[in-house]
Amino acid sequence: MDIGLIYDTFDAYPWSADDPPDADAEFEPEATVDALAAAVEHLGHTPVRVGTARMLQQKLCDGLALDAAINITESAGSRNREAYAPILLEMAGIPCVGSDALTLSLTLDKAWTKTIVADAGVPTPPHAVVSAPEALDATPLPPFPLFVKPRYEGSSKGITPDSVVHTPDALHAAVARVTRTYRQDALVEAFVPGGEFTVAVVGHDPPEALPVLQRAVEPTTHIGLHALEHRGAPEKDWDYTVADALTPALEDTLHQHTRKAFAALECHDFARADFRLDEHGQPFFLEINPLPTFAPDGTFAIIAELMGTAYPALLGDVFGRALRRLGCSA
Repeated sequence: MDIGLIYDTFDAYPWSADDPPDADAEFEPEATVDALAAAVEHLGHTPVRVGTARMLQQKLCDGLALDAAINITESAGSRNREAYAPILLEMAGIPCVGSDALTLSLTLDKAWTKTIVADAGVPTPPHAVVSAPEALDATPLPPFPLFVKPRYEGSSKGITPDSVVHTPDALHAAVARVTRTYRQDALVEAFVPGGEFTVAVVGHDPPEALPVLQRAVEPTTHIGLHALEHRGAPEKDWDYTVADALTPALEDTLHQHTRKAFAALECHDFARADFRLDEHGQPFFLEINPLPTFAPDGTFAIIAELMGTAYPALLGDVFGRALRRLGCSA
């Protein structure tokens, strides 16, 4: 089969003069596209490098024909951006692996995601949505410390050491920075100070949770090191520590929570969920990403190494399951 690869690389970001320095953090290096192509070839199919959602739109108008597609586009411009490519593929009748447009749009909204996941019985920190600093006085908030981040972003965009706040003045400044710089609501949630873990899940009926990875945290702010070192963030040699050991019982709980969130949000084929532990060791859901990076140094590549599996083989298995779900030969 001809399998289209729909993706955004860093050089494709449509920069504007007032964009924040981390605006392209959700985009990918060319090496990620190479990894997708290698996985498709591992399955015995032909990868077709299409490019961005706008390139897909033009090529479909020009008569592009595909048997299926793998979409990892984040796009840019609005809270609907992750739906651009899946909708185009759906309108063209091309099966697409991964979650559909509705789930991608929903999970980009951190507030709606938390509400749905909490209703499914997964603990998540209490939160509030704030549209401007002036709205803080009229908004019921959890007790300090609090964590402030953009409502509709991924890849740790908008997170700095000042995202953890302990006073009303610091909260006001953090909300002002987020709403002004990212031109969207700020999500203000109770800060969970313990260890941080990420859980990859693949497949369907039922989804399979892969080995949990523990993330290092910066010891002063207790923010995950990966969040402080994201693309576009100021470069610094951060210290780090690893808090709270990963036990078999904790891993089992994280797996259960991830599968519940995956099902409640109607994700398909692959996703990655993030958790932190409170002072009692209880895990709290932070967010889920049904468009996780497949970069050669990302979560899925690390898991492949831990499992002793070649990366093209692991991704090939993930995409092969997805193609079978869609009724395509794999």
